Amino acid sequence: MADGSDRAYVAGLRMLARRELSEAQVRLRLGRRKFELDEIDAAIARLQRERALDDRRTALACARTEAHLKHHGRARALRQVQALGIAREIARTAVSAVFAELDETQLLEDALERRLRRAPLADARAAQRIRRYLLVQGFDPAEVASALRRKTKTARFIHDD
Repeated sequence: MADGSDRAYVAGLRMLARRELSEAQVRLRLGRRKFELDEIDAAIARLQRERALDDRRTALACARTEAHLKHHGRARALRQVQALGIAREIARTAVSAVFAELDETQLLEDALERRLRRAPLADARAAQRIRRYLLVQGFDPAEVASALRRKTKTARFIHDD
């Protein structure tokens, strides 16, 4: 068993050398490589003890990527962090920490400007398409409606949910 857990540990370490992964992701990948459950458990425990595997650090890295590189809103960033298999509370804490450093209104305005470069706000249908896009990107519905109102200088195209 020690040999198997050592091999699982080395395999996990190689995975983590490429990029940050959550515990759930490492478990899944080691399982796919046909390691036994006790070997996986031992490898995970060792990786965590040596701080090579840390869900909090992974959650922060993912949240930063979502906010700073992908320009997504808070809700989408939270969904992406949780999709890594990270516990809900750890995910919320990480996303809150990252978004505390940002001006969310400016992030939304920037996303709206990028979208308007490709699809002008010409009529009510265009406004609704842009609204749906921004909601999918994880921005707050009330903030999206407010940003679109400011952009059109009128509320006639915007329908709140």
